[in-house]
Amino acid sequence: MAAALALAARGLGRVWPNPAVGCLIVAGGRVVGRARTADGGRPHAETQALTQAGAMARGATAYVTLEPCAHHGQTGPCADALIAAGIARVVIAQTDPDPRVDGGGIARLRAAGIDVVTGVAEASARALQAGFLSRIQRGRPLVTLKLATTLDGRIATASGESQWITGPEARAHVHAQRACHDAVMVGAGTARQDDPRLTVRGLGEDRPQPVRVVLSRRLDVPLDSALTRSAGQIPVWMLHGPKAPQDRRDALMAAGVRLHAVTTGAGGGVDVGDALKKLAELGLTRIYCEGGGALAASLLSAGLVDRLDCYTAGAAIGAEGTPALGAMGLDSLASAPRLTLSDITRLGNDILHRWTA
Repeated sequence: MAAALALAARGLGRVWPNPAVGCLIVAGGRVVGRARTADGGRPHAETQALTQAGAMARGATAYVTLEPCAHHGQTGPCADALIAAGIARVVIAQTDPDPRVDGGGIARLRAAGIDVVTGVAEASARALQAGFLSRIQRGRPLVTLKLATTLDGRIATASGESQWITGPEARAHVHAQRACHDAVMVGAGTARQDDPRLTVRGLGEDRPQPVRVVLSRRLDVPLDSALTRSAGQIPVWMLHGPKAPQDRRDALMAAGVRLHAVTTGAGGGVDVGDALKKLAELGLTRIYCEGGGALAASLLSAGLVDRLDCYTAGAAIGAEGTPALGAMGLDSLASAPRLTLSDITRLGNDILHRWTA
C-alpha cells in the first residue's frame, strides 16, 4: 500500500477533478501491474494496472488507495473491471465518500466473491486525498496559503520591491508546491503589482500547468499582463463581482480568460467563501494561494486556510515595508486565528515553517 500511495502522490495537481489514485496488482509475491490516475483524470489507476497485468491478474491481489468506483462515467466502473479480470483479493486504503460510490464499489466486489480488506494505511491515504475529500465533503477545495516574508513579516519594501526576498532553494520549493496543486490563486492587487506568471518552472517542460486564478471584483487587471497574454496557452480564470464592467469582461474573454461571477462580501471585495465554492463546482480540489495581503487576511479571517506555508528569509525591512497580511479587524488576541505547527525545514538560508488548521 505504501508503494500504491507513492504512485498516487505523483498525480497530485495533474488529475482534477478526479482523485489521485494508485494501484498495484500483485501475483505470486511479484508486482505485475502498477499505475496511477492518468493526467486529466482518465484512465483510472485500476484499469491501467489491469492492462499491464493481463492474464496474470486472475487470482491476484489489487492494492488500491481509494475505493474503486462503482458508477458509469466516460468509462465503466473500476469495480467491474477488477471483477472481470478475475482479481481474488482487493486491499483498499479508504472508502470513497463521493455519493456515486460511497461503499458501492466495495459492495460490488464482495457480491462477486472477492475478498476485500479496507482501512490499510487509511490515515496516510486521507492525508493524500485531503483536497478531493474537501471538495466532496465540504464543497470547497483544500487551501494552502503561502507567504514569503522577511524576519519582520514584510513581503515588499515601501516602493513595492519584492524580488527576491527568499533565495533560490525556497523559490524552487515553491514551484514544486505549485506543481502538486490544481490551481495557483492571487488577488487583483498582486496581479497588478507583481505581474506574475504563476506557472511551474524548472521541473520539465511537458508537465501540466496549474490553472491561474485571480480574484478581482471589477476585473481591473491590465489587459497586457503576463497572465492575460498567456491565457490562450495556460488557463486563467478570473472570479469577479456581479457589477464588473461589461467592456472588461468582453476584452478578457477575447484574450482567452474564463470569467466566473461570484458574490461580494461585506467589505465590497469578492466573497472568498463563495469563490472557493465556485472553484469546487468547476472541479478544483487543491488551491495554492500566493497572496496578496488582503486576500490572505480574508482567507484566514474566514477560517478557510487548511495549511499555511511560511518561507522566512534572514532579512528585515522595517515598519515602512508592506506587511504579509492585510487588516483583519481583530480587537482581541483571543480572536486571532490559531494554527498548529507541523514542520520546520531549512531551505538554503531560509526557513519553511508549515502550519495546519
